[in-house]
Amino acid sequence: MTGARVVSLVPSLTEAIAATLPGALVGATDWCSHPADLDVVRIGGTKNPKTDRIAELGPGLVIANEEENREPDLDALRAAGIEVLVTEVRDVPAAFRELDRVLTACGARTRPRWLDEAETAWSDGGLPPDSGGPESGRRIRAVVPIWRRPWMVLGRDTFAGDVLARLGVDNVYATHSERYPRIPLEELRASAPDLIVLPDEPYRFTEQDGPESFPQPAALVSGRHLTWYGPSLGEAPRVLTAALRAACG
Repeated sequence: MTGARVVSLVPSLTEAIAATLPGALVGATDWCSHPADLDVVRIGGTKNPKTDRIAELGPGLVIANEEENREPDLDALRAAGIEVLVTEVRDVPAAFRELDRVLTACGARTRPRWLDEAETAWSDGGLPPDSGGPESGRRIRAVVPIWRRPWMVLGRDTFAGDVLARLGVDNVYATHSERYPRIPLEELRASAPDLIVLPDEPYRFTEQDGPESFPQPAALVSGRHLTWYGPSLGEAPRVLTAALRAACG
């Protein structure tokens, strides 16, 4: 498609493009925090991008995601004559397929080394050698909040849920009818999970904000390693497993 003038509306894909094709990006969202030295025009948030500002940049391609970005914004970009590539990622294998597709569309002629290394890291399902799960030998049940006030958790068919499943952690709400259901705190407690997994995004759970709400042990994990599909995939199995094991004691 094009090898230049790309705008990314997806933080993880921004990092992937920047790591592979330095200089291709001309715009990214305010939430695109990696790489830390990324110097491009900021075009607003993932849910409220400034479509007129994007058009002014004259990109050959805009990268979006069906979950993170709103269809009306993408339609506005298409109406302005801009090509939009929309990704769909619900599990780890899909992440690698979509990363290949995005990087090729942005002009990559060869597969980047970091992508090969990341796929190798997940080739055994994500579990490090000699590991049967965070507690070494058994699978555990977890509730995975992504927001509070109101409480929202991972439900069915999510990338983060698949990441955890490959690390020996079964999401209590994996069969819920919704992907990100709102569940009252009392019900979350009553589900009696072995562990509460608290990422630092989209809601920033911390030691002082989140664990106190549950009687179960809580694992504070990196949201970038749990929910992003990009260069962080290479170290995600190791980083997340360490955090989960620490919480399990």
